[in-house]
Amino acid sequence: SSLGQVRNFTLADGSHAILSSDSRIEVRLQPHARDITLVRGEAIFEVAKDPGRPFTVAAAGYRAIAVGTRYGVRRDAANLRVVVTEGTVRLESTAPGPSAHPALLLPAGSVALVRGGGVLVRSLALAQARDLLDWPSGMLAFRDAPLSEVAAEFNRYNARKLVVADDAAAALRIGGSFRWDNEDGFVRLLEAGFPVRAEASADRIVLHSR
Repeated sequence: SSLGQVRNFTLADGSHAILSSDSRIEVRLQPHARDITLVRGEAIFEVAKDPGRPFTVAAAGYRAIAVGTRYGVRRDAANLRVVVTEGTVRLESTAPGPSAHPALLLPAGSVALVRGGGVLVRSLALAQARDLLDWPSGMLAFRDAPLSEVAAEFNRYNARKLVVADDAAAALRIGGSFRWDNEDGFVRLLEAGFPVRAEASADRIVLHSR
């Protein structure tokens, strides 16, 4: 998918894939396996039940395997994230030999974050896990997230980037749901409710603390 575009696909096995902005997958369906590679970005998979053909999403040295479920996989430069909202996903390392992490079973409500060779798993209320995969509706949901993280999420969808100018602004805690295609509206809310001053140009909006 292109920057700022969310795309929906129905795969030949009846599963659905939703690709986030600037994301790409490769699909290989075989008689006894369904293999997906997340090349970049983020995707949500709604997996058609087929116990004889496990559904596997590979990314960044790991694979997330499901029979019938709904889950999201996201990769950035340094991290891999798996969010499960229905069913159970098996997360396993593809590294050979003793360096491989043991496989993890992730029930609905789980968020697994792979960073720096380690795997951190959190259990969330199901509604919170679903919030993390709400972007196909056009919304980004945050619960007490730092402005630096919120700006990075907006930047995944928009060519005009939000730039956080200083540590005080970056540390501000943000909660709520916002349309990712309305960064001007988000910035107006920020200026009204937080000690933030925005400086806009054609390609960026710089957020300063005040």
